[in-house]
Amino acid sequence: MAIWLARAGKSGEDESFALDNNVVVVGWSELPDLSSIENREELANLLNETYPDSSSSKIGNFTGQLWSFIKRIQIGDIVALPLKTRSKVAFGKITGNYLYKPDNPSGAKHTRSVEWLQTDIARDLIGQDLLYSLGAFMTVCQIKRNNAEERINTLIEKGIDPELKGGGRPTASESDDETIGGGEAPLDIEEYTRNQISNYINANFKGHKMTELVGAILQAQGYETDLSLGGPDGGADVLAAGGPMGFDSPRICVQVKSGGVVDVVGLRELNGVIGTFGADNGLLVSWGGFSSAAVKEARAQFFKIRLWSAQELLTNLLECYDQLPEDFKAYFPLKQIWIFNRDV
Repeated sequence: MAIWLARAGKSGEDESFALDNNVVVVGWSELPDLSSIENREELANLLNETYPDSSSSKIGNFTGQLWSFIKRIQIGDIVALPLKTRSKVAFGKITGNYLYKPDNPSGAKHTRSVEWLQTDIARDLIGQDLLYSLGAFMTVCQIKRNNAEERINTLIEKGIDPELKGGGRPTASESDDETIGGGEAPLDIEEYTRNQISNYINANFKGHKMTELVGAILQAQGYETDLSLGGPDGGADVLAAGGPMGFDSPRICVQVKSGGVVDVVGLRELNGVIGTFGADNGLLVSWGGFSSAAVKEARAQFFKIRLWSAQELLTNLLECYDQLPEDFKAYFPLKQIWIFNRDV
């Protein structure tokens, strides 16, 4: 039994579909059904025809990942799906061979069926070395180093990496690199760093602290804000509005949930609170993410309500970090660096 990493969209856009439909998916939506592919050379030729402007190294990379997805992954193997819309990792068992589903959304047409065994393992329950592996710069790759198979099976069964029982953080070994098509899978430094920041937020901004974080972000974005004191607040954790005194539009009513998946009930409660406070719009922040039903209903209220999952909260934090108060930045120290963009 092998352990595989399989992502669901660069920004996690296909995560809900994958979880709701018991599948793992990959992108490459321009490609047709790959069921008839018999060897890697045939797959590489198809990729060259589909992406004629791509370099030979990129075609080789694509070939290795897709070949693994359609041929190397076996029924019974374990797949890990790091969730970008919340600070969690999902694990499942592959139950079927490759299947092309033309009616699926773009990005989810190439599928493998899966039985999801765990969908809410927090990243801080996983050793740093395994998180490093789950941050590989690939859509599909095999996870092999640091006794990954035994540890992930225990993680699925007991909900925590056995290497963390003593409170330690194991370090990565130099053997058994993560592989894609026999080669080493490079680390996605951006995602790995975002995961580190997410872990820090998860550990240090629970409960009312999360409200303070959201309030600081909105202040840095130019809003005047009023935060609840942490007790009964009438349903509004933060009130935010434009203008020097907060009298201008948009007037925003914010609810903040630091744990658990928010469903349509939470969304409808916010709707009521918007009316109570005479606000124009609502912002619902959920570190644990949102149900697919809540996301669907929120889309129908696009001009009234916005949702921030962990991904959106982190993105907004990083975009306005330089404008945060100095005392807040001292508590939340980050440094910007430059790296090569592998997507170019």
